[in-house]
Amino acid sequence: MPHTLAEIVLASASPRRRELLAQVGITFQVVPSEADETLLAGETPESHVVRLSCDKAMEVAGRPHQGGRWFIGSDTVVVRDGAILGKPADADEAASMLASLSGRSHRVISGYAVHDRRSGRTLSAAVATRVFFKNLTRREIEGYIATGEPFDKAGAYAIQGVGAFMIPRIEGSYTNVVGLPLCAVISALEELGAVEMFGSSD
Repeated sequence: MPHTLAEIVLASASPRRRELLAQVGITFQVVPSEADETLLAGETPESHVVRLSCDKAMEVAGRPHQGGRWFIGSDTVVVRDGAILGKPADADEAASMLASLSGRSHRVISGYAVHDRRSGRTLSAAVATRVFFKNLTRREIEGYIATGEPFDKAGAYAIQGVGAFMIPRIEGSYTNVVGLPLCAVISALEELGAVEMFGSSD
């Protein structure tokens, strides 16, 4: 398990990101960011998620009485034909999104940023995963929407939930689709001295 050297702060309210970090034994506190998540004109999906990840980490790190040294920000989008799919507003929009993803592939892009408040260094990047959907019947779409799962998920599905039935394969990081590119984030934490995965116990 990783040896945690100092306090890490996850600047996100996402229970999925919290669960992913916890599953590898990293000790951290959760402090949700209040950064503005508006898409700026001219931003690509990649530049959007990296900027937001940095904004989230820096917003929490910049609070006067906030403890901790390393701050993790992340943002995830679902991209189909160059368009960013957000969370569906209602059942009709969820059905439309799912129908548009049926029988084809799309990309899930997550940005991450790890900011070391002591050194001032920030490591950030975007990670993309291609997700393939099977052909969905109208009954499957309606049944999945009835579970309630699509409504707080970008792209109207959750790969880690009931939505797994729609996804025969992916190309790339699974945790990236869940909401945090865990391998990349841990590498950044290691480079900044925040954790040691299976390092010396001395």
